[in-house]
Amino acid sequence: MTDKIPLLILNSLSAAHQAQVAAVYDTVYAPTREARAAAVAQHGARFRAVLTIGVIGLAPEEVAAMPKLELVCCMGAGYEGLPLELLKSRGIATANGAGTNDDCVADHAFGLLINAVRGMRKLDMQCRAGVWREAIPHPPNVSGKKLGIFGLGTIGQKIARRAAGFDMPVGYHNRKPREGAPHQYFDSLLALAQWSDILVCATPGGPATRHVVDAQVLDALGPQGFLVNISRGSVVDTEALAGALREGRLAGAGLDVYESEPHRPESLIGLDNLFITPHMAGWSPEATQASVDRFMANAEGHFAGRGVVSPI
Repeated sequence: MTDKIPLLILNSLSAAHQAQVAAVYDTVYAPTREARAAAVAQHGARFRAVLTIGVIGLAPEEVAAMPKLELVCCMGAGYEGLPLELLKSRGIATANGAGTNDDCVADHAFGLLINAVRGMRKLDMQCRAGVWREAIPHPPNVSGKKLGIFGLGTIGQKIARRAAGFDMPVGYHNRKPREGAPHQYFDSLLALAQWSDILVCATPGGPATRHVVDAQVLDALGPQGFLVNISRGSVVDTEALAGALREGRLAGAGLDVYESEPHRPESLIGLDNLFITPHMAGWSPEATQASVDRFMANAEGHFAGRGVVSPI
């Protein structure tokens, strides 16, 4: 039997998934900052592969400490925390889990959307307090509203498919029109926001999209408009959003991501026109298993010489 290939795991995995990976690879599991630093310092010279996620990435100095590194994989679609140019210059293969949790994220996005538009959080609290419907303003329909999607990638397209079931016209903004997309294209995010009743952010994170959803975009959505974000917290200017929600310049928002992760966004917490979840959109037993299986397929393809399944 040949020696197992040394693998550094930087993201959290269940015991069962750790065992699945460890059956094939010589794993060092380092999901905390302290364990990560110790693993790189003690074992960096022997690692040939790294498993991580986009939001925690891999630092250039960590890459420098791994002379034998030849593969870096991200679970999930995001990879904004990887130093791609450095990895490319070293000839290190990169892959992600694109497509493994798209359905889960799209489902969650629609849950946030319905909860935000219908005011489910506040209705739940009012019902528990004994308030009957006659004393409550009517929340608006979801069906028929114009849905703007910022980032019509694989997740954005699945959100659009779900919107069809609600008879929602769909518009979108990308850097360029998506070939074959049947939806209306807007050449700027501001123009999309002006058209939309609900704006869903499904774009990649990173410097290029930091705070692009700013006060101007939120004001374009307007006092009857709603924002949903399942992309990255950095895409939305938190303080601008807090001001718009607090002052009634935006009707409501549903967030699964926020800039202060993993700490709660303090400026938003007291607002009852916000529905928020702790970056769970891509997490389900089905999605996580698919993501682990994709990593295994990417790594097996690379080390067998066929190449990764889903290259970045």
